[in-house]
Order: sequence, then structure tokens, then C-alpha cells
Amino acid sequence: MQGLMQDWQMTVDKVLDHAAHNHGSREIVTRSVETGEFQRTNYRTLRQRAKQVSSALLDEGIKLGDRVATLAWNTSRHMEAWFGTMGIGAVLHTVNPRLHPDQIAWIANHAEDRILIFDTTFLPLVEAAKSQLETVEKFIIMCDPEHMPENSLGAVNFELWIDGRSTDVEWGNFDEQTACGLCYTSGTTGNPKGVLYSHRSNVLHTMITMGVDTIGMGANDTLMPVVPMFHANAWGLAFSCPATGAKMVMPGADMSGKAIYELLDKEKVTITAAVPTVWLMLLTYLQENDLKLPYLKKVVIGGSAVPEKILRAFEEDYDVEVFHAWGMTELSPMGSLGALPPALADASHDEKIAYKLKQGRPPFGVELKIVDDEGKELPRDGKASGRLLCRGPAVSKAYFKGDGGEVLDDDGWFDTGDVANLDEHSTMQITDRAKDVIKSGGEWISSIDIENFAVGHPKVANAAAIGIYHPKWDERPLLIVQPAPGEKPSKEEVLQQLEGKIAKWWTPDDVQFVDEIPLGATGKINKLKLREMFKDYKLPTA
Repeated sequence: MQGLMQDWQMTVDKVLDHAAHNHGSREIVTRSVETGEFQRTNYRTLRQRAKQVSSALLDEGIKLGDRVATLAWNTSRHMEAWFGTMGIGAVLHTVNPRLHPDQIAWIANHAEDRILIFDTTFLPLVEAAKSQLETVEKFIIMCDPEHMPENSLGAVNFELWIDGRSTDVEWGNFDEQTACGLCYTSGTTGNPKGVLYSHRSNVLHTMITMGVDTIGMGANDTLMPVVPMFHANAWGLAFSCPATGAKMVMPGADMSGKAIYELLDKEKVTITAAVPTVWLMLLTYLQENDLKLPYLKKVVIGGSAVPEKILRAFEEDYDVEVFHAWGMTELSPMGSLGALPPALADASHDEKIAYKLKQGRPPFGVELKIVDDEGKELPRDGKASGRLLCRGPAVSKAYFKGDGGEVLDDDGWFDTGDVANLDEHSTMQITDRAKDVIKSGGEWISSIDIENFAVGHPKVANAAAIGIYHPKWDERPLLIVQPAPGEKPSKEEVLQQLEGKIAKWWTPDDVQFVDEIPLGATGKINKLKLREMFKDYKLPTA
């Protein structure tokens, strides 16, 4: 026997429909990418303009399942392109602009993007990649006509592209399992892999983020997603804000401490979210100028481990509650958050701080467990560490186009690649990282790419890149080089070999030379041994 309830398809167009109908006048404030001025719209107008985007896409021949890419900051225009694409069943592919043009081209070709919509600041990046883009048919620049830059792309202006288009466009009316968004994640080997979200997974993830022990926003809140929309849907805030009717403050391109403070203060932001690097810059600006945060209630910090000094500064100096978060692109991305369990309600302040430095508890909709190398589940005692596995309705079951092969075990668990422990409250703490990518400022740097290009130098026999602690960026890459026999390459020669081949911010902060790079039993570089060798090393930039 089955229940007798309506078959209400969970498609993300319903999120914006809800916002427009029930919170239509709620503001969306954007710092303009072109001028830095504050631009104001609301959910009702955003829906109308997103419908015009849909009409424009349909006129371009975009159909169900086609990929539309964006290279864009957090702005209301990005939201319009976002919902306008998803509403008609096309797939919104958010591209990370911090990648090298060669990587962007590879990802766009793999995704088979047909249209690329981007902000003016990324014009040089797109022009650099253009000759390699095999599937992009049209380029659209998001700006006012008077700020439209000259370009070699034959690009059209976003405002002129949607101007006069019909808003009478049908949204939804397709299965909730229809693909909705595409985001690529870097690994330690091979090319990046695409995570393909469904409408259903995004709606369910939206509901997960709305819980009090997760982000917990409401219609009376003002949220500023500093975490970019190209990072797994701005941690879901691009959906959960309109779902709750919260006012949105979109920071645009300026991520300086001064700019972030100005938005927090002038727009009376109550909740915000970003990686630790952003908050370090904000706290430095606050301290240097003797400023306070009278309106901010909660800050969600993820992307990399939150330093204790940042956590204590927010909570002790500014009376702002910190939620430490962990997740992955493959998890949509929310995996766990650091809300205190009831058992710690009366704990001392220092005990609470120690707890909040962990990665937190999984919300309903996310299952976590740790296993040993044989797949046996380990106890939740806060001591035993093992491979961290995850499953849930917003967790990936495969990569786009089958890349990476099978990613789930026989019971449907996804291996996160992290090593962690779980305590009796199901509080999770990452104890090590199985992946070899380096996490700098909350973003991944592929050690394999750095190594491969370095080994291309004729004076280099072998090379390995590892992450070294950095007080601002959490980690920065150190390149370890084994010279070719009889050669003595300089640091400058090795770094010059990398120029133009990787993103500038991937460039190692230092190069160290060794007689021999340690190898494991299978001939692979022994990163654990290298980390041990350089455990006391301090970067010159630290």
C-alpha cells in the first residue's frame, strides 16, 4: 500500500517561485563588479529577469540537459543566469575562475558547454582560453551596456541579450531527477571530475541547510554568501536564501577586509559564510580600525580548518557565534557543522572552543561513518581514526560521463578520501587527508600538476609538491626537487619552468633540493615520508 499524497516534483524553479510569491519585496543587494556601487533588486524582479534569461536561452536553441557555463562573482545577475538556466531543465555549469586558462578550456570542453556567461573581470581569462574552446557557441558578458568592454570574442551584452524577452516561459514540468548543476572538483590524479547535481538533490540539500543546527536562516535574516557561487552553489545559500526569504547581500568582486566590513555594517548582515582566509583579512581590518560587528550573529567557516585565533576572535571579541563546517563538492557540499550538542550546553568556554575546532556533526540527510582498511566500521569513541565514508540524498553516486569509475561501495557509501574520527555525539574531526592536493585559502591546488610540469625541466629528475603550514593561507605548496645527475638547478630556474602552465596562485612558495625523493613500494612518491622530513620547515612567506 502506498500513501495518497501529491506527486510534487522537487525542482529548483519552485524555490524562486516561492521567494517571488511570498517574499517578493525582500531585497538582494549587490556590489557592482563594474563600479563598486550598491545595486538593489528583489526576489520578484529577479524571477522576472531569470524568466527573460530562459527565453533568451530557448531562442539560442538551448534545450533540456544542455550545459550553460558561468564565470562569475556572487551577484544578482549571476542568480538570474542561474535560475534562468535551471528553470528550463538546462544544466548550469559554474566554472572556477581561479583555474589556469588551459584547465578552464579542458573543463568547458568536457562539459560540452554551449554558452559561456561571465563577468567583465574575467574577459582576459576567457580570451586566453578561447582558441581551445571547442563547444562554446556564444559568449555573454554580464554588465550594463555602457560598461561593455571591447573584446575579441564577438560577445554580446547580458542586458541587451535579455532586453524585451518574454517572461511567459514554463519552468519545471520535468522529472525531479533531471540534471540541474555541474561543478568540477580536482583530484590527485588525472583530470578534474564533474559532479552533476539533480533538482531533487539541490532541493533536499536546501532543506538540510535551513535547519537550526546547520545554517538556520529565516526570513528576518540578512545573509551574505562570501563563499563563491562556483564553490558548490555557495554552500547551498543560492537556494536556501530565496527558500526562506532571507535578504541577500552579494559582495561582487571586492573581497578585501574593508569591503566585506562595509557590507556587513551598512546592510546589517546577520549571517555570513566563507573560508578562513577571508575572515582573517576582515579581523585584521577590524582590529586596525577599532571597529565592531553589532549586527552579525553567526559566521559559517569552512573550506579548510578554522584557526583557533579566528574562532576566539569572533566569539570573544565580537560576540559572533562560529559554526565550523566541513563538506565536499560531491556532498552538495554540506557534510557536517559545529553546532554544540546538548551534552556540552553547560561546558566551560574553553571546552566549547575545543569542540568547535572540530568539523561538527552531520545534519539529518547526511550519514557518516569511519572504517579501517578492510572496510570494518570503527567505534565512535573520538580516538579511532579511519577512512571517512558518507551517503545521503545529496551525495554523488558517480562522476559526470563515468569518470573515475565506481565511486560507491556495495552498500552505497562514498569514500571522501579523508581520514577522521567520530565521537559519541557523532562529532567528526579530520585527522589526516588521504588526498595529495594542497588546500590553500580553502581552495585545492593539485600537487600532481605542479610536479608534472617541474619534472619537465631538463635539470630535474623528480619533483614532489606538499602542503606546508601557512598562518594566512592554511597551507602553501613547497616544491621538493631531486636534480638530474650532474645538474644543479636553481630555485629560479625551476619556478620559471612553471610560469604560464599553472595558475599564478598555485606557484610554490619555495623550492628545496634533496639528493633523492623517497618512493613507496609501488614506485609512487612517498608523501608521508616527505611530510615527516619537512615537518619543522617554515616557508619564507609565513
